[in-house]
Amino acid sequence: MKILAVQNRMGIGDTIIFLPFIKALSKEFNSPISILVKENSKADQYLDKTEYIDKILFIERDKHDKKHSGFLGTFNLIKDIKKYNFDKIFIFNSSLRFNLIARFSGIPKIYQYPLFQKKDQHITETPKKFIKDELNLDVNEDPLIQIDNALIAKSIENFKIDKNDTNILLGIGGSGQTKRIPAKTFLDVIEKISIIKKCKFFLATGKDKDEQNILNKILQSKFRDLCVPLDNFSIKETLPIIKNCNFSICNDSSFSHLSAALGIKTITLMADTPLIYGSYSSKMFPIIPDGELTVTHNTLGKEKINSQKIFDKIIEILD
Repeated sequence: MKILAVQNRMGIGDTIIFLPFIKALSKEFNSPISILVKENSKADQYLDKTEYIDKILFIERDKHDKKHSGFLGTFNLIKDIKKYNFDKIFIFNSSLRFNLIARFSGIPKIYQYPLFQKKDQHITETPKKFIKDELNLDVNEDPLIQIDNALIAKSIENFKIDKNDTNILLGIGGSGQTKRIPAKTFLDVIEKISIIKKCKFFLATGKDKDEQNILNKILQSKFRDLCVPLDNFSIKETLPIIKNCNFSICNDSSFSHLSAALGIKTITLMADTPLIYGSYSSKMFPIIPDGELTVTHNTLGKEKINSQKIFDKIIEILD
């Protein structure tokens, strides 16, 4: 049975959030599932060892001159899909375009969200209802990604990870300026936890100027000898390091999603994104800005994330 699942939302987080539904399809049909995702999902960096994933196909249309952009790009995508002779397709969106692509690709059985109903689709409840309605399956698992045990062991050697230490991932990056918690907040947490634990901190971030500024403030602090920057490593290289951590503290970023999907308890700092993005997994422990009952777009709360609340959550996790 050859099955394709289409998830065309942007980024790493959205792709990870949909993994329980892909895994449920794999279990139901006793077959690994191929996925069609956007290039910026970087799925090949973290799903290549996950057993319920078969082929990873990319939608290449983030720019106007990409292979699958525009009218002609649609035919290129049909051509790319058609050569695999898929038996079924599950389309996790309401797009007429993808419905037509599936039909012209010659896929006999098409399952899709109701057409033309994109507005207000919930990131987790809508796919749950979709799978329940189509296959009578209840999906309540956390996302799960797998990596090679040999790489996990190798990272212990390469990064001199001492299992007697408390190893902590700090996901200090973020896809938007309003999501990036100030360096001072992380430094306050480092100081608090270092008093009671012998710690090593792995600093995960990208190359954006503002992210690098936060990284440098931490690396120039009195805690610099406790910190290991990861900004020069790929996602694939970073995964085994994350897997060796006791827990993570992350902005709403790719690292929070990756960490939780690796089974690491992850404190999510939710400053300016709907709370569901930091609470959909049982491995996630969200912290919201002081004075707020919830968080969503335009909460703009990064200055109100309380370091004491983060520390209290750490103690709760460690206990």
